[in-house]
Amino acid sequence: MRAQDLLLGIFQALLSIAAAPLLLGWVNQCRAWLQNRRGAGVLQPYRVLRKLMHKDAVIAHNASPLFRASPYVQFGAMCLAAAIIPVVSVTAPLAAAADVIALVGLFALARVAIALAGMDIGTAFGSLGARREMMVGFLSEPALLMVFFTASLICGSTLLPVIAGTLAGRAPILYPSLAFAGVAFTMVLLAENARIPIDNPATHLELTMIHEAMALEYSARHMALVEWTSALKLMNFMAIGLALFVPWGLTAATAGPGGLVVGIAATALKLAVAGAGLALIETASAKLRIFRAPEFLATAFLFAVLGLLVHQLLGS
Repeated sequence: MRAQDLLLGIFQALLSIAAAPLLLGWVNQCRAWLQNRRGAGVLQPYRVLRKLMHKDAVIAHNASPLFRASPYVQFGAMCLAAAIIPVVSVTAPLAAAADVIALVGLFALARVAIALAGMDIGTAFGSLGARREMMVGFLSEPALLMVFFTASLICGSTLLPVIAGTLAGRAPILYPSLAFAGVAFTMVLLAENARIPIDNPATHLELTMIHEAMALEYSARHMALVEWTSALKLMNFMAIGLALFVPWGLTAATAGPGGLVVGIAATALKLAVAGAGLALIETASAKLRIFRAPEFLATAFLFAVLGLLVHQLLGS
């Protein structure tokens, strides 16, 4: 990889990490507008992170080193994922070393880390959330892999930057297989990021909690990392969706500073639209009961398989 490509890839990975709380704030603000509320503003996640970073951490006396290390493992896994996913450019620093299967593995690593931390303290809520989180992951990962395999068969590669570059270089036509895969990916995005209808990130009710139940025992800098990881995971999933289904506007390393500005502007616009769409879905949907989650994710897997079969039968 040329030095120019490496610098551009590192820049876009750092940009994703820094802009992740802004995307979460935008989604929350759109939800507030759609629910006829004023909202706390798009910068509220940054204020929460700053407040948590300045507090002293309180840790249970029976917590093991795993509990303390879990937030750093989660955040590191999401940072590595950000280095694989093309956001503003078709170049990524770890693109040649990790494909979409490794990307799913990084998401699984972060999930296992927070689930183990949730059970480490021994509280009822932590164990409850960990069991629910592993159930969601067990059902959503096959659907996510099927979505990746469909795009990989179309482009002939399992490297996400190659897939995005190939699709961006073609004329904007509708692939029936990608249409099914897009529906499946949207459902997986909602489940993986603890959004409605699978989870509600705004509540702390026993009957609804999944992600928040595992993070209840964290405070201060550990809680800040957990919150930042959650925002970065949403940013990564949104960037994957844009790379697979709306790749146009990504810049190349040879485009220069002008092309980089165009790529950043195009990505910001697409993320703003995607964030507003996510807020609309959450506002128009109701929270499913937890035992309906397998049906929701089984439907996502069905759409993903249909996408793969349509590609095999029609070749498009």
